[in-house]
Amino acid sequence: MIKYNPKNWFQLIFALHKSDTLRMLWKEILYIGAFSAVLAYVLIEHVGSLSKLQTLINVYSLIGFVISLLLVFRTNTAYDRWWEGRKKWGCLVNDTRNLAIKISSMVSDAGTRNFFRVQISNFVFATKEHLREQVNFEELEGTSSEISELKAKDHVPNAISQKMYFRLAALKAEGKITEMEFLSIDHNLNALLDSLGACERIKNTPIPFSYSLFLKKFIFIYVTTIPLAFIPVFGYFSILIAMFLFYILVSMEVLAEEIEDPFGQDESDLPTDDLCVKIKANVGEILS
Repeated sequence: MIKYNPKNWFQLIFALHKSDTLRMLWKEILYIGAFSAVLAYVLIEHVGSLSKLQTLINVYSLIGFVISLLLVFRTNTAYDRWWEGRKKWGCLVNDTRNLAIKISSMVSDAGTRNFFRVQISNFVFATKEHLREQVNFEELEGTSSEISELKAKDHVPNAISQKMYFRLAALKAEGKITEMEFLSIDHNLNALLDSLGACERIKNTPIPFSYSLFLKKFIFIYVTTIPLAFIPVFGYFSILIAMFLFYILVSMEVLAEEIEDPFGQDESDLPTDDLCVKIKANVGEILS
């Protein structure tokens, strides 16, 4: 995730980060410019009067208003997914702290405290990688047999949560925690799985394909035909106008695509790596 000072206007305007849409779209912008140049040349040099095409400006103004509404809905929907993902990871931070504090205050056995210290940290690291559709066992703590056991599982966060529940049930059966303490800790363990499930819902429910496809086609047709309305008025300057409109409209769609899946490793995705490190440090300090 890019960290920046939002008050530094000029630095932001002239900064070209890796996620800057101009870096991603410059080839397509040149293609649109070349197409508009050919269209302008044909209309200006080989077609007679262009006065009838001037009325198209009114039509494209209305269509541009419709596109703006669609893009607003698109970006708002994508940002809602990004923000909900951030809230769920905020819940993970809070619930892991609460769980660690409860274990620390209710259990005096050093081995049990160390077990939960390791497994709570393992859970968030496994969740991070699970949402990226991969597994990085080098980030997990445990003996070789424990890691091998996790490697045999298809859903590693579930397996880690199950281990914590088994240990919690054993503590209750041995009388080391009371029924009320068991239910209190159980609440936070459930909350971890609830946050994981919410993140999986965001990850596995993209914007409907038909909507995304329609918007892309709409923008493409709009940008490639809009020179017909501008050429009679602006002549060859319509090439620059078409390129600029393409950059604005497509950039909005590209930005929406980038933030609608907030759990990856793009520059604008959530800082889940940093959050995992923070959770591990917090839990380690509480249960040390």
